[in-house]
Amino acid sequence: MSPRWEPDADVRRGRSVVYNLHAHLVFTPKYRRGPFNSQILDRCEQVMAEVCGEFGAELREFNGETDHVHLLVHYPPKVALSRLVNSLKGVSARRIRQEFPGHIRQYLWGEHFWSPSYFAGSCGGAPLSIVAEYIENQKRPR
Repeated sequence: MSPRWEPDADVRRGRSVVYNLHAHLVFTPKYRRGPFNSQILDRCEQVMAEVCGEFGAELREFNGETDHVHLLVHYPPKVALSRLVNSLKGVSARRIRQEFPGHIRQYLWGEHFWSPSYFAGSCGGAPLSIVAEYIENQKRPR
């Protein structure tokens, strides 16, 4: 390991990769009807943490309001973010509908729980301007 390398708990290592990938995800229920209460958000967080674990990822933060949820996920590079999102939404929708059927039926109908769209943003580390400056200032051989 390089003497300039500072140990960082967020930096993970694989056989041929060193990584630190975080994504900010936002999911909204179908029609943005607002089916969430504190109990459902707690259960949703538990389910999503389990799903992340199955992918080798970690749910770092979770919170929400009546009509959307926010997640901060630390995930490995072998995971396609779209597959993780599909699994998070699919498993949580199934479990929440099974465990809170009466409450959910008041807000949503049909087969779908989540809106098909979502927000995904990369986050963490230095701002892009700092990374660009760092790359620009590399000592290029002549």
